[in-house]
Amino acid sequence: MNGLRIGFALSGSFCTFDRVLQEVETLQEAGAEITPIMSFNAAGLDTRFGRAEDFKKRLREITGREPLLTLTEVEPVGPKGLFDVLVVAPCTGTTLGRLANGISDTPVTLAVKSHLRRSRPVILAVSTNDALGASMRSIALLKNTKSIYFVPMSQDDPLNKPNSLVADFERIPDAIIAAQAGTQLQPLFL
Repeated sequence: MNGLRIGFALSGSFCTFDRVLQEVETLQEAGAEITPIMSFNAAGLDTRFGRAEDFKKRLREITGREPLLTLTEVEPVGPKGLFDVLVVAPCTGTTLGRLANGISDTPVTLAVKSHLRRSRPVILAVSTNDALGASMRSIALLKNTKSIYFVPMSQDDPLNKPNSLVADFERIPDAIIAAQAGTQLQPLFL
């Protein structure tokens, strides 16, 4: 990971932020140069899982960089070739739907669109309660999209949330390595 330029985008699955930030720290410690990106909701909503300002502060402390928070800040991602890879973790059902339908109206989705201009790898770490329901069609479409890869995922609570899937965030580094080689890390479903 030494010297790898990673865009790391967070969308609003707030319950996973602590685990995701641990992986940002792991990548940073491995020598990656990380630029954080946050969706409007991730950057602006206080929830029972924490305050938005606290998450932004932690991202700044870990990466040494200000999170990109606006459409104009992320637009140059592709034209300037800012990243070698772009990770979206957590990637919500809403973000999956936007990406699958070509909607780029948040900093995260526009960063992905812009990054894909150069056919560089995008790694999605799914976290959504409807992955095996309404969001499955988005996952299927994106699975067959050039330069998009997934972090392996599994059901997080099959009895109480039978449609819910969450990525194994600890496998983000492995997914990055596989995506750089043009392959999907397997197995996709754990």
